[in-house]
Amino acid sequence: MITTLTWSDSWYLAPEIVLAAFTIALAVLDLALPRRVGRDVIGWGALVGLVLAGVFVCWHIHDLNVWKDAGKDAFRNVLGGSWRVDNFGNLLKLAFLGATALIVLASLGTVRDREVPIKGEFYYLILPAVIGAMAMSSSGDMLTMYVGMELLSITTYVLVAVRKKSGQSAEAAFKYVVTGGTASAFVLYGMSFLYGVTGTTHLASIGQALPGALADYRAMIYVAFFLMIVGFALKLALAPFHAWAPDVYQGAPTPVTAFLAVVAKGAAMAMVYRIFLNTAQFATGDDSQVRDDLFLALGVLAAAAMIVGIAGALKQQNAKRLLALSGVANAGILLVPLSLDLTNLHSSLFSEFVYYLAAYVLMNIGALAVLTLVSRSSGHEQLSAFAGLYHRAPWTAAAMTALLCSLAGLPITAGFYGKLYILFATVQTGEYWLAAILLGTTVVSYYVYFSFIRQMYMRGGENEPSVRMTIPTGVVIWVCAAGSVALGIFPKPVLDWVDGLFSLTTDFLAR
Repeated sequence: MITTLTWSDSWYLAPEIVLAAFTIALAVLDLALPRRVGRDVIGWGALVGLVLAGVFVCWHIHDLNVWKDAGKDAFRNVLGGSWRVDNFGNLLKLAFLGATALIVLASLGTVRDREVPIKGEFYYLILPAVIGAMAMSSSGDMLTMYVGMELLSITTYVLVAVRKKSGQSAEAAFKYVVTGGTASAFVLYGMSFLYGVTGTTHLASIGQALPGALADYRAMIYVAFFLMIVGFALKLALAPFHAWAPDVYQGAPTPVTAFLAVVAKGAAMAMVYRIFLNTAQFATGDDSQVRDDLFLALGVLAAAAMIVGIAGALKQQNAKRLLALSGVANAGILLVPLSLDLTNLHSSLFSEFVYYLAAYVLMNIGALAVLTLVSRSSGHEQLSAFAGLYHRAPWTAAAMTALLCSLAGLPITAGFYGKLYILFATVQTGEYWLAAILLGTTVVSYYVYFSFIRQMYMRGGENEPSVRMTIPTGVVIWVCAAGSVALGIFPKPVLDWVDGLFSLTTDFLAR
């Protein structure tokens, strides 16, 4: 059956269409403008495109709320159900667009420096990457999801390799291409098995066909899901599939590292949530053994990521590699709500996931923006580059302290409440072993993140050069620091807002 794109469909695809139009326009503009002038114009143009796409997403959220208040379905299927407009996708789109806007704004202050030799190409390559991330969160069909994943992957392969004269960047790009291609192959192979036993790639149809297929194809269904789990574990850098992350994060330019750590990881996580809740969680009929095995595997991966990520960061002296390993642990935390049993008094997994994702976006982008300034002034990315930062740039040190407290999960920060709500959920569902690992790794992480604070406040920095703050980067740092504290002071309004928008049956389950 061939489904054509109608004008009505175009309205629901407006955020993606806007980004695609800006990508083409900025690419042409970059060819026409002088290089010195073009970089700033292209950068601000990309920022305008991201903001405009965000406006359309907010408009869609408003429309869905109006329909919900009127007693209508608060979602829309587009392109024959292969694309869904619902608040699950809309909230994640806002997170991706906001994170990318912060990354682009921060890069405007460093784009012309020799240490970060990214020119106009960065800005019109990052926009299709965001389109891919948005497709991964809004698709109702596995093929559409896979296309979005490949769009995101291919553009980020190029972005990682943008420093053409850097051997470290070339090595990072090679490792990222190999691991990314391997992960995509595992995901696609698992999808093909699932298609083979159900005869469809549409998530709603898979959910309807899966209970009947279990009787005859039980082993193949296990193979399908575990192949996808391995592929997604590679994409998310979950232990033991995380070894590529420190090398790639270190070799990539810092704005690209921030994009990989936040947007690419969040998009893969959205795809995992969408697929597994539509198929494995509610579509296994009376056979709870399959569901229990699959979600136990996700729980074990989450636990392994938290343990290995924090343990690996303990002795790490390179700040970028430390944040990469911190990202491994945080990916495990983001996966915990999905691994819990929804049938056991736990239905708030999405608000927990979105809240911690928002906290993760702010604290990681802010910390990497500070690292960009510090490494540029010191000429290296070791922890020692932060020595005496309080004396050289006291306000930057204060902002970094707030971000580190959020990463560590200290009170009145977003990281604290994000971990606390997930911890309560593990206890509520009886997963005490997962709660113990989350609590234990959080305590150990204090030592990891306080290694930055020790350098900033307890080491002399007299011989270190001054830190030159650019206005765009300074704005990003303080937005992230203030946002991390504000989310920690007012967590309930945010959670209530998400719960008010989100419906488990409407937003998670494809129809």
